Amino acid sequence: MFLRYFYSMQKIANFIMSKKFIPVIIALTGASLFFTYQSQGKNDNDDNPKSRYSRVLKNVGLLLEQGHFSPRKIDDVFSKEVLKKFTEDMDNDKTMFLKSDVESFKKFQDKIDDEIHGSELLSFYAINDIYIKRLNEVSLLYIDILSKPFDFNKDERVTMDAEKTDFPKNEAERADMWRKRLKYAVLDKYVDMQEERVKNKGKKDFQAKADSTLERESRDQVRKQLGRFFSTKKTRETTDENFSTFVNTITTIMDPHSSYLPPIDLRSFNESMSGRFYGIGAQLKEDEGRIRISSLVSGGPAWKSGELKENDEIIKVAQGSQEPVDVTGYAVSDAVKLIRGAEKGTEVRLTIKRMDGTIKVITLIRDEVKLEDTFAKSAIIKAENKIGYIYLPEFYADFERPNGVRCAVDVAKEIEKLKDENVDGIVLDLRGNGGGSLYDVVQMAGLFIEDGPICQVKGRDEKANILRDKDKKVQYDGPFAVMVDETSASASEIFAAAIQDYKRGVIIGSTSTYGKGTVQRNIPLTPEYENVAYANKKSEDLGTVKLTLQKFYRINGGATQLKGVTPDVVLPDRLEYLKFREKDNPYALTWDEISKADYKTWTGTASEDAIIANANTDVSKSATFSKIKTNVQWLERFNDKEYPLNINKFKEDQKELKSVFKQIEELYKLPTPLVIQNVAADTASINLAKDKIDKNKQWIKIRSTDIYIDESVKVLNKMIAQKNMAKAEVKGTPAVEGKN
Repeated sequence: MFLRYFYSMQKIANFIMSKKFIPVIIALTGASLFFTYQSQGKNDNDDNPKSRYSRVLKNVGLLLEQGHFSPRKIDDVFSKEVLKKFTEDMDNDKTMFLKSDVESFKKFQDKIDDEIHGSELLSFYAINDIYIKRLNEVSLLYIDILSKPFDFNKDERVTMDAEKTDFPKNEAERADMWRKRLKYAVLDKYVDMQEERVKNKGKKDFQAKADSTLERESRDQVRKQLGRFFSTKKTRETTDENFSTFVNTITTIMDPHSSYLPPIDLRSFNESMSGRFYGIGAQLKEDEGRIRISSLVSGGPAWKSGELKENDEIIKVAQGSQEPVDVTGYAVSDAVKLIRGAEKGTEVRLTIKRMDGTIKVITLIRDEVKLEDTFAKSAIIKAENKIGYIYLPEFYADFERPNGVRCAVDVAKEIEKLKDENVDGIVLDLRGNGGGSLYDVVQMAGLFIEDGPICQVKGRDEKANILRDKDKKVQYDGPFAVMVDETSASASEIFAAAIQDYKRGVIIGSTSTYGKGTVQRNIPLTPEYENVAYANKKSEDLGTVKLTLQKFYRINGGATQLKGVTPDVVLPDRLEYLKFREKDNPYALTWDEISKADYKTWTGTASEDAIIANANTDVSKSATFSKIKTNVQWLERFNDKEYPLNINKFKEDQKELKSVFKQIEELYKLPTPLVIQNVAADTASINLAKDKIDKNKQWIKIRSTDIYIDESVKVLNKMIAQKNMAKAEVKGTPAVEGKN
């Protein structure tokens, strides 16, 4: 989630070439020349990783200390934090390193800062060598553990939360940690198999197997998965890869959004951003050897199906009717290859496991994942009043073409369509919108206000630069609401903050938005130069640092960083318990404030304070939202608990978990769907092709049962009623005065 800072790119470029940043470039160049000179006469300049790693480390340190927006001092305190975090990053479950290993690493706790500043690099190699040794040891444990049946009647528990555990004291304690974790994995599959046996009892050709057989098959499945998991881990976690983790530990401690990209990763990143591909439109993540859905691309096959959800686990992937491949333990990139795998129109079948434990096979047809599917789109909601609804999944902008698509232009078009339909109010949906073009944020906010400041951008030791809407025209001046959630970030937060500060509309959503209020820029670690003494030899590509250079501030002076935007009307949300916002990251930059910009609040409508107060009262009295809040709090407690390895207690837990998830799913859907229809201007283009018709039906269906859209409509209805009352009072004033 980061801004494609088209609008501020020139200002950032100016900053990089300013007197404040030039010393960093000179220092990087000087460091590169120094290392190049030192390696002349040696044959390992390009091939010796130690030389390359030292150069990378020193250059990263220079960038962080001299270029970062808010640099921490790289000293012994910083070094101690790097050591602790790198140890945990390498072994985030605390199931590989022994306590004695971690104690032995402490000799480096005041040395890493010196290594960053040019001393010989020793810490990384020492930790990496022990990690590889422990990985090889642990990769053999599961074979013996899974060779014998488990006793699921024994009353014991396992703790999965690494924050509540310590590194094992010895090999025996480590082996027992693995035994419990493997027992839990086998128990999970074993209970699933028992449930399938009950569901299929009596069905033709179904062979019911004994419990002993199901237990053995469960162990076999876990054994195969662990084999793939460790094979992938050993193949991928090379010294180069682990060094990248080491450097990223250093950048992350400076702030979560500064990061190191080695040359190959930067190339892959650029390639992934440039082309089109055929697939299902789902982003994946790895979670303890499992492949889970991270997010869905709006308009993609997975999104349109409505069957895949965030955090669903992908267990198997099949090409059409072929034998499915179990992907547990696969690297995300390898799983992606299987899921993409073929051309447009081909079938892929995913066996998925939901968070409540239910297993389902989902069939999807691969399609081109098009940007067009994520453009702004509007509809009419027919309720107490006629409400215009605009969905904007991201602040997109085609920077490659002069006349390319821009979200601000598209939203302006959608507003005109809605005005032609004589809507009484408009709601803009920015839920899940992770950001995009800053230029378009400024232009889009200007559609709803007269000219004025939209946000402030401030670099290190600089005065704030105020970004303004300079167009006095107001395209829409009626009742307005903006929907956000905890995944609304960057550009979304700037827009919502501006609307809130101007009191131009009501912000509706979860307790806060994401809270990313920083600007990054890719800085090469090796500035282009040619060594005069060696004219034909250019510097080695050391990679790139995505460096935090600036910070965003609201026009009221407060940062969007960390706190995000607190909605006017707060709605309980099921993602609340996951704790993934900026404020949940211990290395996030702090919130602060600067002088407010000169602006005047909106005077086009009456005060909305009473409406906001009434809406929050309604939410607090709502049985539906109260139940969602209660269930989310239960999930948070469940997520932090120890898990039973006794089969009866395990089943009780799973039954309760499934019940809570089922309640939440039911609560999220309106019992009586909203009446939503397309605007007349879009009907002809939608009816051109069957895929557009199907896609549109699904888009309408999802929104018609959305309780959050329904609540936003209720708030808008109150705003419209207040506006109509104000108009009536103005019209009635002369008559009242005449009677007196």
